[in-house]
Amino acid sequence: MVFLASAMTIFLARHGETEWNRVGRWQGSTDIPLSEVGRAQARHLAERLRNRDVTEVFTSDLSRARETAEIVAQALGVTRIRVDPRLRERGFGCFEGLTREECEERHTEVWARYLADRRTVPPGAEAQEQVVARVVAALTAVAESDLTGHVLVVSHGAAIRSFVRTITGTAPAPLANTALFSVSYGAGSFSSIMLLDPGVP
Repeated sequence: MVFLASAMTIFLARHGETEWNRVGRWQGSTDIPLSEVGRAQARHLAERLRNRDVTEVFTSDLSRARETAEIVAQALGVTRIRVDPRLRERGFGCFEGLTREECEERHTEVWARYLADRRTVPPGAEAQEQVVARVVAALTAVAESDLTGHVLVVSHGAAIRSFVRTITGTAPAPLANTALFSVSYGAGSFSSIMLLDPGVP
């Protein structure tokens, strides 16, 4: 796919693996750090972005995204990282810290409603519309800035999927850690989104 010269290109990546990712626990807004595997994945992500003219890095304020961004920025020689809480993961309320099996055991009715309609909000969770609004606002602000070169944004699986669905009309499959998209913005709107790398399952 060819991007217009006037378009801003944003590389949008999911963070590296955490221990909760490994064992299948819902993280949401709970602040879980990267594992050693996740740090290795972040270094690999940096290699995938080498020679792509990344000059700025933005990240969610949650530590798993922030450390991924720090590792990539250091490897690419980017000296400043900008933290934006609007890029953080969707809060999943009572599901956070639990596996799918534990959700079913402890919150049987809520879990059944969620499986029947993923737009159903578990108690204490953030509404899908709120997630979409803040992520779109954050990425639009990046795209409309006067930055030169390309930009890396590190965010989270559900937040990224919500954004992609809003722009394309189709939700991608659940994202592996360090999945990487290219997002093109021009003439006041996001014009295309392309999966560059599916990441590490």
